[in-house]
Amino acid sequence: MKISAVIIAFNEEEKIADAVRSVAWADEIILVDSESTDRTREIAAGLGARIIVQKWLGFAKQKQFAADRASGDWIFSLDADERVSPELQREILRLKNLPSAEIADGYRISRLSFYLDRPITHSGWYPDWQLRFYRRDKGKWKDVLIHESVAMEPTAKIGKIRADILHYSVENAAHHHRMIGERYAPLAAEQMFKRGRRTSKLKIMTAGLTAFLQTYLLKAGFLDGLAGFCIARFAAHHAFLKHLLLWELQNKK
Repeated sequence: MKISAVIIAFNEEEKIADAVRSVAWADEIILVDSESTDRTREIAAGLGARIIVQKWLGFAKQKQFAADRASGDWIFSLDADERVSPELQREILRLKNLPSAEIADGYRISRLSFYLDRPITHSGWYPDWQLRFYRRDKGKWKDVLIHESVAMEPTAKIGKIRADILHYSVENAAHHHRMIGERYAPLAAEQMFKRGRRTSKLKIMTAGLTAFLQTYLLKAGFLDGLAGFCIARFAAHHAFLKHLLLWELQNKK
């Protein structure tokens, strides 16, 4: 088993070193950089990563581009704002030493996100299973605009690793607001529109409240304290905005 750790990045000089160091155990580290203007490439190269510059293709296509450039028969995909925990490293290296007959074709890994300086274990954010470790001949990234994931062959055997990828995506409240307004809500609306989904005035008016109640009450966000309330509030904003943007798309003349 030869493992290629692949990372995509753009202007991540503050985070990329920790991401690369967390996969130093891999046989190969590849960073696909979408034309950063900061020191991202320099820092990653200094830590042993092989650098490939590729103009931004979209999340799924960029990750597939990275996987296609790997030389390993196994891919471990990591984002620049993520880290491999010591427990996850040990589990992957344990799998590496097992006979091939005892290993699945791909593994879903739990992801633990941090928000307002605390780990979030409720609010629908955990365990947030992500299929990030897989045989490259058995899986491909789905061609979607947002919430990209690996699609495995129908006959592929998929296992689970109960050790965390650590996720540090949201820097502060202003950053969270920008992420929703500039990335997630517009992409979600575009993807919904392309899939034939349509919204209504009633849905626009109720989507936010529904998302808040689901996140804060049904998904026990209240157990995450103030962070849980903020997550639920931003979930409401995201739901409202994506339906409003979808309404604009479907009514465009």
